[in-house]
Amino acid sequence: MKMQDLTGKVAVITGASSGIGDAAARLLVEEGVHVVLAARRRDRLDALAADLGSAASVIETDVADAAQVKALFDAVRARFGGLDLLFNNAGLGINARFENSDPADWKQMIDANLYGVLHCTQAAIPLLRGRDGAMICSVSSVGGRYGVENWSVYSATKFAVVGFHDALRKELGPERIRVSVIEPGAVWTEFGEKVSEAMRSRRTQLDALTSENVAQALVYAFAQPGNVQVEEILMRPVLQTAP
Repeated sequence: MKMQDLTGKVAVITGASSGIGDAAARLLVEEGVHVVLAARRRDRLDALAADLGSAASVIETDVADAAQVKALFDAVRARFGGLDLLFNNAGLGINARFENSDPADWKQMIDANLYGVLHCTQAAIPLLRGRDGAMICSVSSVGGRYGVENWSVYSATKFAVVGFHDALRKELGPERIRVSVIEPGAVWTEFGEKVSEAMRSRRTQLDALTSENVAQALVYAFAQPGNVQVEEILMRPVLQTAP
């Protein structure tokens, strides 16, 4: 199977301190990519970078803060001169019946799940221009395709991410910048661990995806030849028939 050689490419990974971001960083480094690890938990980033060695750089970043995002991409420009992959992975989910939900929680999810994607994508676009096979890829969710009870605001943010990417593809396609979105179902990550034992039980019952499964989907899309765009990857455990 003919895939793009990723050696020497540069990727920014948000939410890199655990789960899908951590797995994506490890797999991309195996493929020869230099990864810029961005997240709020500096200790976790440093530990990951120690594992990855010289193929990783750490820039502590809260993607909900536009000034921190600007500093991240200014640093990438200064060191590398450009960027090949932006992986928007940072996100937050808070479970609650909407009627009883807290507007402060709405804001946290909108800031991380939507504004974080917008801030990072806008800052990355100038660095992606002129790079063969350049790509923006973001993690949405099956909750961005099918509304899930007690996850109404979370689902709203993920529907927004899917719609944003559909429009962005049409804006950036003529410049050969690829735009992709991955929509995982149940995944074994830190996400939702503070919600309930019921979620952990459901993951077990469904034989949930691993972070590595999602990371492989990212690399599959990124390593396609530069003229090939994988627009969406909707992936679930085979036992997950709904949502």
